[in-house]
Amino acid sequence: MRTGLPARLASLGPGPVVALASGDPLVSGIGTTLLELLGPDRVTIEPVVSSVALARAAMGWSAESCAVVSVVGRDVALVVRELAPGRRILVLSSDEHTPAAVAALLAERGHGSSRLTVLSDLGGAAEDRVEVRADACTGPFPRLNIVAVEVTGPSAYASWTAGLPDDAFEHDGQLTKRDLRASALARLAPTPGAHLWDVGAGAGSVGIEWMRAHPTCTATAIEADHTRAERIGRNARALGVPGLQVVEGRAPAALTELPEPDGIFVGGGATRTGVIDACLAALRPGGRLVVHGVTVETEQLVATLHREHGGELTRISVEQVDAIGTFRGWAPLRTVTQWAYRTE
Repeated sequence: MRTGLPARLASLGPGPVVALASGDPLVSGIGTTLLELLGPDRVTIEPVVSSVALARAAMGWSAESCAVVSVVGRDVALVVRELAPGRRILVLSSDEHTPAAVAALLAERGHGSSRLTVLSDLGGAAEDRVEVRADACTGPFPRLNIVAVEVTGPSAYASWTAGLPDDAFEHDGQLTKRDLRASALARLAPTPGAHLWDVGAGAGSVGIEWMRAHPTCTATAIEADHTRAERIGRNARALGVPGLQVVEGRAPAALTELPEPDGIFVGGGATRTGVIDACLAALRPGGRLVVHGVTVETEQLVATLHREHGGELTRISVEQVDAIGTFRGWAPLRTVTQWAYRTE
């Protein structure tokens, strides 16, 4: 629709054009699209009560007590980011099959006992509601519906704070471990609307956690290995950020024509000719670059970069308790040298 709108509007000739939309056109509606295409000077919005307002009224939920997630034309996996015990979510549905898809997702993630209320044809003569447990929801339901979710179940991967458990990710060992990931993201400092390049992404953990920080954060994961690239996509969907862009290729060649980054994480391939230069050149003003190295060669590189550009150079050593016969002792993980830099 977006592609065809400019020509369609032009074909209507001079003078005012009225577009009739249901509810509030700026709640996951056509108003947003028209404003983006035409600009605020050419569009006047006359809103009425939105489906979100009707759903809140039907459930008796205040705006501050619930989240709204639109899966209209989007992957239902977006709901995963909001899953936490006691959480209330209003899911804007694509069609009559959305409630069952949301229910299946909840059951798959261990939230099968959550209560779903399917609110259909709100504000109309056929308005109806059906209450059902997620693990007993089948459908189909009326095509025009909203799903109200009251979440029960586990909270293992519910936190938006950087540093999810390593077992939250499918991986083959090429994973930025939990404590190192938390340190990197603290310095990358995701902010609403910001974009990240995750270079040599491995399992995609840094880009995924960047996007979980805020719904408007975006990321591109660059990974040369085909199997790992496919795995990144699965991890992203499983953790509620299916919009993560995966680019299969090797830096620096794969870094061309990507969205301009606010942050860049280099977890592998830093010593490859041109990678760091390309990253420094691509950063916006105020952009953040974090490089991790475990080899002597990468450590020498980041030491040189620190001397030339400044920033913060840190060595991070983590030890975890492990069995030594019938006793326990400290087992050191591989030490990582971290260079963090912010552009002027």
